[in-house]
Amino acid sequence: MDIGAAIERLKGLTLCKLQERYQEVFRTPTRSTHRQHLVRRIAWRLQANEHGDLSKRAEARALEIADDQDLRVTAPRDFVAMARFAPNSHRISADSRLPVPGMTLTRVYKDQKISVKILADGFEYDGQVFRSLSAVARAATGTNWNGLVFFGLGKKKLVSRNKAPRAAR
Repeated sequence: MDIGAAIERLKGLTLCKLQERYQEVFRTPTRSTHRQHLVRRIAWRLQANEHGDLSKRAEARALEIADDQDLRVTAPRDFVAMARFAPNSHRISADSRLPVPGMTLTRVYKDQKISVKILADGFEYDGQVFRSLSAVARAATGTNWNGLVFFGLGKKKLVSRNKAPRAAR
């Protein structure tokens, strides 16, 4: 049997015919409708049938590597407690664009002064604590805002390094 020719013939088969050929080769039906996947799987099986599958030594080594009985499949019981932050600890994943806790951000929006106090675990506005600046901006304006952009903490604009503006031509 010429494996190369058999693989080339697979590429011209319809999806239905590929699924039938898969069942012939693997002796089990497939639910796959991905043509390239079916062609590759069938080609692999044809080559393995023709040239032999893995050697016993290679198969034993693969099973040895795949033996994952000693792997943990659940988190330790105290994992959740370990992941929580102590009240006085620094936030590990704090956004570098945010000011340090204790500072106050101020923004004037439609003639209204909006002041937000940065807390260690959120943002205080109008006597309420919010989890994000976006939530504060939404509460203050009634519309969806990116909180960092609303309070002017987004990316800084790049300043041109040219010393003098270009002359008009």
